[in-house]
Amino acid sequence: MKSMIISGMLALLLGSAVQAQTIPVYLDNTKPVEERIEDALNRMTLEEKVAMTHAQSKFCSPGVARLGIPEFWMTDGPHGIRPEVLWDEWEQAGWSNDSCVAFPALTCLAATWNPEMSMLYGKSIGEEARYRNKSVLLGPGVNIYRTPLNGRNFEYMGEDPYLAGQMVVPYIQGVQQNGVAACVKHYALNNQEVNRHTTNVIVDDRALYEIYLPAFKAAVRQGKAWAIMGSYNLYKGQHGCHNQYLLNDILKGEWGFDGVVVSDWGGTHDTEEAIHNGLDMEFGSWTNGLSNGASNAYDNYYLAHPYLTLIKEGKVGTKELDDKVRRILRLAYRTTMDRERPWGALCSEAHFAAARHIGEEGIVLLQNNNNVLPIDLDKVKKIAVIGENAVKMMTVGGGSSSLKVKHELSPLDGIRTRFGNRAEVVYARGYVGDPTGEYNGVKSGQDLKDDRLPEELIAEAVEVAKEADYVIFVGGLNKSAHQDCEDADRKELGLPYGQDEVIKALAQANKNLVVVNISGNAVSMPWIKDVPAVLQAWYLGSEAGSAIAAILAGDVNPSGKLPFTFPAALEDVGAHKLGDYPGVLRADGSNIVDEKYNEGIFVGYRWADKQKTKPLFPFGHGLSYTTFKYGKAVADKKVMGADETLTITVPVTNTGSREGSEVVQLYISDLKSSLPRPVKELKGFSKVRLAPGETKEITFTVNEDALKFFDDTRHQWVSEAGKFEAVIASSATDVKSRVPFELK
Repeated sequence: MKSMIISGMLALLLGSAVQAQTIPVYLDNTKPVEERIEDALNRMTLEEKVAMTHAQSKFCSPGVARLGIPEFWMTDGPHGIRPEVLWDEWEQAGWSNDSCVAFPALTCLAATWNPEMSMLYGKSIGEEARYRNKSVLLGPGVNIYRTPLNGRNFEYMGEDPYLAGQMVVPYIQGVQQNGVAACVKHYALNNQEVNRHTTNVIVDDRALYEIYLPAFKAAVRQGKAWAIMGSYNLYKGQHGCHNQYLLNDILKGEWGFDGVVVSDWGGTHDTEEAIHNGLDMEFGSWTNGLSNGASNAYDNYYLAHPYLTLIKEGKVGTKELDDKVRRILRLAYRTTMDRERPWGALCSEAHFAAARHIGEEGIVLLQNNNNVLPIDLDKVKKIAVIGENAVKMMTVGGGSSSLKVKHELSPLDGIRTRFGNRAEVVYARGYVGDPTGEYNGVKSGQDLKDDRLPEELIAEAVEVAKEADYVIFVGGLNKSAHQDCEDADRKELGLPYGQDEVIKALAQANKNLVVVNISGNAVSMPWIKDVPAVLQAWYLGSEAGSAIAAILAGDVNPSGKLPFTFPAALEDVGAHKLGDYPGVLRADGSNIVDEKYNEGIFVGYRWADKQKTKPLFPFGHGLSYTTFKYGKAVADKKVMGADETLTITVPVTNTGSREGSEVVQLYISDLKSSLPRPVKELKGFSKVRLAPGETKEITFTVNEDALKFFDDTRHQWVSEAGKFEAVIASSATDVKSRVPFELK
């Protein structure tokens, strides 16, 4: 009996050992990932490889079922997880469990100037994507704010490449810790929506490398992004989704990117270029191959049967294919095949709290004459809320970032919830903008139709305003076409729907007027001298109402700073002053529009500094309910070697009666250079929280990289010995201290 037991045990052990030895390398998580990739690649058929490079539905691409490699599921972001659509149609799938938390738009995130908020954002939205079993989140976006007319600016992180780079990195890290890839978009030069598929951008290499690429480079080098989305536009005559210069030479060559390049939906146009010029995964092409929709015709994609046919006919090899598949397999091991992948969470209390916190920290107090804000709860008896944006849902619409939310608290409801037990809150419409509320089958459920004439609406609003202690006008833009919306640009800098007339009338009716501007873009404000208080409130998502109310009440001290310049006029923007926006249609009969970026490196505050124009509100501007005093900045040395660092220290004191946060900004000025340079460039920032009377020393470390510019004749970053200045500021125009130093 004893010998039989021993024999049985030996057999079991032997069987286990044999079984362990037969685990394929590609499934053995004790093996290095690159070894597993090669093993999987060697087991795949040609057809399986080609299949992995293109979609099989609207948002899904195949794995290899035979080998147990899961398929990949993409989802639109970057502000929340898009509701499910049908396999091969854009109609809603009709799920009852695909609602999400809407986080504030990325302009708001950038306005926090706080990388900790970016990490919280990425972690939270990554958890929602993971819970919905998504492999890739199509976001964040970091295209530079070149013109305030760009309909998609609300999805991006402002005009400055350093700020965008510092804010995008934690977002990526937060998303990817959930085993979900962040797909940074739209690479590159996608700076407008008008003619977005046909615009050929002509830009010098200095502007390309100094302005338009650094945030993407930070996403790759520092953020370690697992995916990059190509752009619709052309550069050097090639579309961004299969562009030799942008994808092969720079992204995969100079930066060493080891992830996947995903096409924007419908951004692929040519099989040969898609094979050779860096595209790895094709999505959204018209499914008859090229011009219009056909049911389940994904085999007609540029990287599908046309690619397979070229290989079988010997017209192209498989070197490029194997590189694409290696990258896709690497994506799999980072996401769907990671056995330690967390489970995520959806619509949790923590996520709603995160959305509110980010919103509160991103709201910018643009103006606060006579300390109209915060509202004094001991003195207010009636608050009048005016404006369509006080009630209109903003999570539905705007393009691919449109969401189906579990809830969205409107500004009016937020104000009523916060103030309703202390004061009467009344509402008047003021103006009618877009009463509709539907995008891609998701309906807001609101009926905002109002047939009254503008004069009637203004008269009603004025009467309500006269009887109130405070008037809060909530207006701005919305997510409708030709406003903050994909696939079209704005038509003008001004507010739509006659809002300027409403605001002017309200300013005459009540001296305690607060304008809450909801937008992802700068707007003109011809009434600014007549309105004491203005808040820039962005698109704040699910917790919009609570975040706005918290700022109005003083529960939260505003600390947001503008991530882009509010110009006084459109002519004060380089892209418009120099006349080439939105481009020039070629005379050769093609539909290509050439657009030269004549302003070069002088974008945003760089242009305002160069031209000495006074903006309506400068880059980096934002007020507080307290006050801050800056001491004199000092450096640890006067002369800095190329391999040394310089330390700048400045004391900042809260001189008011409230706790508050200040964003201390460091700009560098090159006082003499061989090539034209901006007057100053942002090279550091620090958000510091201070109690009343408290002083903290803020320290910045400057290295040689902060002093470099891109020499396009040598195609390299260079620094030049000479005199520089470290500029400590509260905004691009509010300079507090200057520290001269020299680079040897």
